[in-house]
Amino acid sequence: MPVSYTEGGRALFHFEAPDFWTVRAGGPQELAGPDADDAPRPVARVIGLEPTAEPHVWMGFVSPVGISDLEGGVAYLAEIGPHLVKSPEVTRRKDTVLNGMPARVIAGTGRRRGRGVEFTATVVDLPNGRVAVSVVVFEAGANTQLVADVNAVLASLRAAR
Repeated sequence: MPVSYTEGGRALFHFEAPDFWTVRAGGPQELAGPDADDAPRPVARVIGLEPTAEPHVWMGFVSPVGISDLEGGVAYLAEIGPHLVKSPEVTRRKDTVLNGMPARVIAGTGRRRGRGVEFTATVVDLPNGRVAVSVVVFEAGANTQLVADVNAVLASLRAAR
């Protein structure tokens, strides 16, 4: 299913959501932290994806206002990271190219709601002076076959023209 991330009526990027995944989108909102007592933090529009049969996997996209390059995107991740995962330990950093666009991948482990998780965050430098930020969280025991779906979503990401 084609999905477009828009802001102010203008598409910033597009991707394909897999079959049997739920897509939820909302405008600017408050992002809850990984623990129930964490204070919410305001963020830009978030598009979240979850497999319908697996409640322990989550993927989200955001394009933060005012962030225009990879370094800014990584700094943004450092700022919101504690709201996504507690006690994160980065195990891998990699610069790459995603569909012709520079990207940086940061992967690691941590905890969310008392469970161990693995996470992967990808910052993509869009050609329109913005970045796309994707975060994927797999809780311990989640179906690892869903990694193929996650990779397909990222492989489908295209900048809006």
